[in-house]
Amino acid sequence: NPILENSQLPSWYKSALFNELYFMTDGGTIWMEVSPDCCAEDLQGPAGAGLSHLLPVLREYGRFAYLEGQEYRMYNTYDVHFYASFALIMLWPKLQISLQYDIAVTVVNEDVQPRQYLMCGQTAQVKMKNVVPHDIGDPGDEPWQRVNAYLMHDTADWKDLNLKFVLQVYRDYYLTHDSLYLQDMWPVCQAVMESELKFDTDNDGLIENGGFADQTYDAWVVHGASAYCGGLWLAAVCMMCKMAEVLGDTEIQQKYLDILNKGKEAFERMLWNGKYYNYDSSGSDTSSSIMSDQCAGQWFLGVCGLDHEVFPKSHVLSALKTIFEKNVLSFAGGTMGAVNGMRPDGVPDTSSVQSSEVWVGVVYSLAATMIQEGMVEEGFRTAEGCYRTVWERLGMAFQTPEAYREKKVYRSLAYMRPLSIWSMQLALERRAGQAPAPAQLLQGPTHP
Repeated sequence: NPILENSQLPSWYKSALFNELYFMTDGGTIWMEVSPDCCAEDLQGPAGAGLSHLLPVLREYGRFAYLEGQEYRMYNTYDVHFYASFALIMLWPKLQISLQYDIAVTVVNEDVQPRQYLMCGQTAQVKMKNVVPHDIGDPGDEPWQRVNAYLMHDTADWKDLNLKFVLQVYRDYYLTHDSLYLQDMWPVCQAVMESELKFDTDNDGLIENGGFADQTYDAWVVHGASAYCGGLWLAAVCMMCKMAEVLGDTEIQQKYLDILNKGKEAFERMLWNGKYYNYDSSGSDTSSSIMSDQCAGQWFLGVCGLDHEVFPKSHVLSALKTIFEKNVLSFAGGTMGAVNGMRPDGVPDTSSVQSSEVWVGVVYSLAATMIQEGMVEEGFRTAEGCYRTVWERLGMAFQTPEAYREKKVYRSLAYMRPLSIWSMQLALERRAGQAPAPAQLLQGPTHP
C-alpha cells in the first residue's frame, strides 16, 4: 500500500515492481520441508560444512529453490540469483538466508565425477571443493544432492560466482543484522576468496579473466583485468575487510586491506579511460566497449553504505552518464533500456551474441545504481524502456525474458534476473530515508 499510494512513483514502475514477482512462484518453484528426524550431519554433506545454525534455519524455513528460467532448467542459478536475490532479501529475508546456507554446504563439498564440458570440450570434475556452484541442480535429477546441472563451462574457473557469494553474505547481514548468519558464513567466505585469489596471476591485487566467457555473460569472452569481474572483486575484498572488522579478525582484515589498496590502483590504471571503465584490458578491438554492467560492484557497495570506499565517485558518475548517453539513449531511440555492450562510436558491440542484447534484470540493477548515485530521472527512464518493451510492446507480461535485441530476437522467456527490480525499490527507500526526493524527479519523462 505505501508504494501503490505514493503519487510520486510512476504507475508503470508500480506495475513492474509487483508484477515481476510472478516469478517467485511461477519459476518452477519448490519449497521443501526438512524432515523432523533429519540431523545436522545429513545436511552438512560428506565434508561436514560445520555450519552451526544450518539445521535450525532449514528446520524452520525449509529449503527454497526456483529455476533460472522456465527454459533454463537449473535451480538457484547463482550468478543470476545475485541480481534476483533482492526480491527475497527485501520481502522474504529468511528464504534468502536459507538459500545461502544451502549454497554454503555445497561450497565445502565436491563431486569428483568427471564429465565433458560443451564449450571447450575438456573433461573436468562436476564440482570442485571450496568454490561456489553454478546451480543447486536439475529438477529432473536430485537438486541439493547433485549440483551443477550446467554443462556449458566448468564454472570452477568462473570469476564471478565466489565473489557473488561474499557480496550477498555482507549485503544480507547489513540488511538483517543477523550476526549468527555472519559467523557461520565467515569461514566459507574465507575459503571461496582463497580459491579466487589464484586468479590474480600477477599479484597486483586484481583478478584477471581467463580469455573465455568465464562469468554470467557466458558467451562474451573476457581477457585480463575487466570492469565487471574486477569491480565485483574489489567490492568483495572491501566487504571481507568489513566482515573481518565486525568479527574482530584483525589479521584477515589487514590481509584484505592490503589487497584492496593494491587492487584499486591497478583497476584505475588498467581500465579507467577518462570517461568510463573499459570492458577489459586486453587491448583488443572491443576492449574499449562500454559495458552497461560495469558498475555492478558499486551497486552492491552502495546498498551496504560503502558508496565511496572503492571507486572514485566522479568516475562512477562519469561511467553511469556515459552508459545513459550511449547504451540507453543511443540504442533504439532510448526506448528499450540499456544494451549490454556499446562501442564508443554509438554502435552496439556485436562481438558476441550477448554484447548486443539487452538483459532486463541487468537494466533494473543499472537503474538502481543510477538512483543510488543520485541520477534518479535517468534511472527511471532506463528501466521504463524495459518495462514498456516487455509488458506492452512485445506482449510478454508474466514471462519477462532474460534478453532481447533491438529487432526480432528475444531469449529465455520467464527468467529469474528481472527480480532485481527490487533493488530499485531499496535504492528509493534509502534516498527517502536521507532526504525526500522532489516529485518531479521521480515522475521522469512519460512515453505514450
